[in-house]
Amino acid sequence: MSGTSPVSQPPRSLAEALRTRDDTALAALLRARPDLLGPVPGDLTQLATRAGTRASVLRALERLDRFTQQAAEALCVAPDPASYDDLLRLMAGDDEDPEVTAALPAAVARLREQALLWGDDRRLRLVRTARELLAPGPSQPSPTGLGPSVTETVAGMSPGRVQTIVTTAGLPNTHDSVSAVAALGALFGNRDRMAALLAQAPADSLEVLDRLVWGPPYGQVNADPAPRLRWLLDRGLLLPTTPGTVVLPREVALYLRAGRAHRVPEPLPPAVTERTGHRPQVVDATAAGQAYTALSTVEELLTDWDEGGPSVLRSGGLSVRDLKRTAVALDLPDPVAAFWVELAHSAGLIASDGRTDERYAATPAYDGWRELAPADRWAVLVTTWLATTRTPGLVGGRDAKDRALAALGPGLDRSAAPRVRLRVLSLLAGLPEGAAPDPDTVLARLRWERPVHPGTPGAGAGASGGAAAAPAYGTPAYGPPVYGAPVPEGERYGDLRSRLARWTLAEAELLGVTGRGALSAPGRALLADIGDSPDAPSADRLARAAGRAAERLAPLLPRPLDHVLLQADLTAVAPGPLERPLAETLAVLADVESKGGATVYRFTPGSVRRALDAGRTASDLHAFLAARSRTPVPQPLTYLIDDVARRHGQLRIGAASAYVRCDDESTLDEILADRRADSLRLRRLAPTVLAAQADPGSLLEVLRTMGFAPAAETPEGDVMIARAHAYRTGPRTPPEPVHDGPPRPDDVLLRAAVRAVRAGDLAATVPRKAAPEQSGDLPRTSAAETLATVQAAVMTGEALWIGYVNAEGAASQRVIAPIRVEGGFVTAYDHTADEVRTYPLHRVTGVAELAEGEG
Repeated sequence: MSGTSPVSQPPRSLAEALRTRDDTALAALLRARPDLLGPVPGDLTQLATRAGTRASVLRALERLDRFTQQAAEALCVAPDPASYDDLLRLMAGDDEDPEVTAALPAAVARLREQALLWGDDRRLRLVRTARELLAPGPSQPSPTGLGPSVTETVAGMSPGRVQTIVTTAGLPNTHDSVSAVAALGALFGNRDRMAALLAQAPADSLEVLDRLVWGPPYGQVNADPAPRLRWLLDRGLLLPTTPGTVVLPREVALYLRAGRAHRVPEPLPPAVTERTGHRPQVVDATAAGQAYTALSTVEELLTDWDEGGPSVLRSGGLSVRDLKRTAVALDLPDPVAAFWVELAHSAGLIASDGRTDERYAATPAYDGWRELAPADRWAVLVTTWLATTRTPGLVGGRDAKDRALAALGPGLDRSAAPRVRLRVLSLLAGLPEGAAPDPDTVLARLRWERPVHPGTPGAGAGASGGAAAAPAYGTPAYGPPVYGAPVPEGERYGDLRSRLARWTLAEAELLGVTGRGALSAPGRALLADIGDSPDAPSADRLARAAGRAAERLAPLLPRPLDHVLLQADLTAVAPGPLERPLAETLAVLADVESKGGATVYRFTPGSVRRALDAGRTASDLHAFLAARSRTPVPQPLTYLIDDVARRHGQLRIGAASAYVRCDDESTLDEILADRRADSLRLRRLAPTVLAAQADPGSLLEVLRTMGFAPAAETPEGDVMIARAHAYRTGPRTPPEPVHDGPPRPDDVLLRAAVRAVRAGDLAATVPRKAAPEQSGDLPRTSAAETLATVQAAVMTGEALWIGYVNAEGAASQRVIAPIRVEGGFVTAYDHTADEVRTYPLHRVTGVAELAEGEG
């Protein structure tokens, strides 16, 4: 038995069953099904009604594990009501599977806790809506693969045909169809008699039964069935439903299945197995390298958008062209670039500037983020990733209306994402240190914990609805999936949790939460503080956990270097991460040629000119390189700097529309003679000055393409220093996660809700004495009688039932214990509200005493 305590009088409804629960059990129900709290039910009858609505039941069914769902499905093909023994036979079968027998009590208790099942073990009843969703029917086969019962199938059959079937099956004739159907059902339920009947069946008839036994139970026949079908039809082993369609009755299928409702009961969750193992030191080193790369990638992205990023599409988000341009700048595949863009946006580091020609740019929060220690910056990114409902893996797919899903655009929120991320990481934490899981076993475990139920419309669609065929990840040999590989066809639609799990494994690797597929030491520290609760951790708790993880990461990160290695081929090698001032200066003076464990910078005339434009002099550059290089400054690099500096600023450009001035008249002659300068429409104003019909920027660009090194100048004639302009949006708050339902309530709300429901139920169900001339739901008494009754109750300390109409005209019933009456007001302890309140007597419609022994 399931271990449920029997009650003296079995409940007749779900509401009565809820009344037998204590406050802890009611709080557990409201915690598991938070949608029942919006708004707080007035009493337990209202709570039971709300718990039986289709939307609420669907949500509850989605959150059951596979075995508990199988128990609910079995109840739908059991008698209504069913005993616990009936359910056990359907789940464990004739061989009485011991694992199923051991696991079933917990599944029944879970269904009861969720208010999907009520009644004691002698009369188990699934709530009507759940039965409607899961029970088999002509248009909706049961998830068990079973068809309707004999009684349901022959409901529209003629009495003569029923009697013929009974006779052919070897049963005596009966006087009416009801007893005939009962006799046929008893035959199919008797194992010895069924064995004898099927022993007479032709072999090809048994083959037909074998094809239908595990579902679907329906088949097609023509007007003149073959002999193998005719033998089955004559004996009721197949029954007609509609013209040309037959069904295998439920009782026959259960006999052929050895009594089991499911082909493969799944009482135990699949184990997450290890694919490969690594030394923990290797995992941590790999994860630390990935964490540093993550920080560098976000900084590089924000640097690329520092002067204003791409424009915002009219429908929101980045265009495909801008995403590709960003991916090229970061030297990453498009899906990976989309992940970093989305993460930076979710962290509040980038946002749209809100102007008319709207575009993306860094926010002021980015400047504060850059000043943090590397491990703390990583903690911000990881905290954001765990909490956000944005799902970058969907970028590039299409929504339910066949619209493209763009990075930073609408339609990417999936409310299940944070829960799946935490659950995947907790499964990894259950493996030994250094062990990388087999991703398929992770997905199998998640499917068992939250299976996609066929009765759930749009399962897997998430907050925004619709499934999207989007780029996903493949699976390398060491474990974690990677971006860019195709989604397995079976997961492309519907099974959102599987796709989220694959994306989680890949994103955790990108962030350094895992290394080589195994959970790193910082990742374990993160999970140790968060735990494996189904409730989403609070922002404060998540921040504390990420802070402790950052403490574990900090000693693993490489120390920034204060030097580079200059080489004779005009390159500089940074053998590791550089200190920020060195990295910023070198990024202006040279171009990045390659990245990796060591970054290679190349010096070119253009990069040196860029440094001179930024206000550096040749002597500044020589001193900088000499101080920051562990190798001697190569002579070719010295010559390059001096050569570019000698030519730099020889030409001066200002605003006339624009002009060019130069002390060397022959240089101006050379420019005038060059046909490439025709578009500038130059003319000589003086021996050393040319005027142009072009703006200064265009003039600079054309002359540089002609091989000159002009410098812009101010109206005062000084060289204009070109510094990068750090464009920022106004202060922006990070986007809030989007949930598809109410958040799980905290303990304070649960206690208050339980008190309110209890008090409302007391007011609605407490016995009270009948009052004369009382009509309607509220008590009706005269003002004098009301005052006298309330004053008497003050002296006796008795509770009263009152009707009350508030200032908005809303009527309610309340149970109060009056304390004092004065000035036209009654002060009383209100059992309904569980507090002391004061009510104007003129708003009390009437009073009634409670029945003896109540109150």
